[in-house]
Amino acid sequence: MNLLSPDSEHEQVVFCHDRATGLRSIIAIHSTTLGPSMGGTRFYPFASESDALADVLRLSRAMTYKSAAAGIDFGGGKAVIIGDPRRDKTEPLLRAYAGFVDSLGGRYLTTEDVGTTEDDVVVFSSVTKYVVGLPDGSGDPSEATAWGLFAAMRALARRLWGADTLAGRHVAIQGAGKVGSGTARYLARDGARLTVADIAEDTVQALAAELGASVVPADVIHAVECDIFSPCALGGSLSASTVPELACSAVAGCANNQLATPDAADLLAARGIVYAPDYIVNAGGVINIAHEAGGYEKQAAFEHVWRIGETVQRVLDLAESRKVTTARAADMIAEERFKGAHT
Repeated sequence: MNLLSPDSEHEQVVFCHDRATGLRSIIAIHSTTLGPSMGGTRFYPFASESDALADVLRLSRAMTYKSAAAGIDFGGGKAVIIGDPRRDKTEPLLRAYAGFVDSLGGRYLTTEDVGTTEDDVVVFSSVTKYVVGLPDGSGDPSEATAWGLFAAMRALARRLWGADTLAGRHVAIQGAGKVGSGTARYLARDGARLTVADIAEDTVQALAAELGASVVPADVIHAVECDIFSPCALGGSLSASTVPELACSAVAGCANNQLATPDAADLLAARGIVYAPDYIVNAGGVINIAHEAGGYEKQAAFEHVWRIGETVQRVLDLAESRKVTTARAADMIAEERFKGAHT
């Protein structure tokens, strides 16, 4: 079933139900202006279908802006499967979901996300060809996403401290998943001091032991005194209640939709905290996937991902020259590309 309100900026929203497998899913296509919409499939135990809808609408819009700002020819899409992947994920359910993806005829390309894995993407591919990030292609996007986030942090170091390294800088990472832990490893090799937090105690303790990092509870990581705070868990971590508690010079993380409300960007600016917009710094995964066209070569893909640092510099320059927040500057860069596609 398609559902669009008269004022929706999304092209299509599809509710997918399969009684036999218990599938409840929503696929949101925000834009296909620059190319087919692309975004991962998130499997998550949302409290309600309305919460799932709000999340998929936000995420799909962010994917449009992410691809546009990164200069790649994808539109924005996203999908959510409602449920606990540890309990509810079955192959028949994944195949049923992939059937809905296939029914869209290529308007939406999917890959892995929170709660789904490379193995799940392989199951999708047994039903539909509209899948990216397979093992024989660009594979798991988390490594490229971490590499891009590291590039963004290097760009911040050049801007704030005039250094081409993060050696001696303190980074507090919220979330020790694949991207958060991958970024932590890049930072440790660069000589950064790390504090990490995650609700999965075993995971964060193992990462801390590996890298010599400090560990704090997940609900206080944002308030740790540091140079860069890096939100790498779920979205909404920057809010009217958390921004006043930040004790950092900059924010750069891989989590999507970090700003709980648009005015959080103004709150950060008012405190003199440099915000590297989420969809700019976490674009490594989609850039990596874009290199599947014509045959994937990791070196070329990762060289492209590293240029995220240049995009961060462009955002900072534009924000300064136009006297706007970095969030607005990032949107301006993406929207400039939309306009170009219509001319």
